[in-house]
Amino acid sequence: MAPFSALVLFAVFWFMTLFVILPLRLTTQGEAGTTVKGTLESAPENPRLLRRFLLTTVVALVLWAATVGIILSGWITMDDIDLFTRFGGPSG
Repeated sequence: MAPFSALVLFAVFWFMTLFVILPLRLTTQGEAGTTVKGTLESAPENPRLLRRFLLTTVVALVLWAATVGIILSGWITMDDIDLFTRFGGPSG
């Protein structure tokens, strides 16, 4: 796996994980009763973004490392997921 491919794969995992983690345990301004003028009630009261970004990075890093390990070990290859034998199949 090329370094740039690994970086792109990590970015994909990071953003997918971020979108899963962002709404977890979120308290809105409407629920807290502290709506700031000019904002919606559904806006987060205290988003704690640094904590969420750190958690996202740790989870994404674990998922990425497992995926890269599987790819580099050859446990799953393109032949395993090539359902229509576009890449020549195992016999080449």
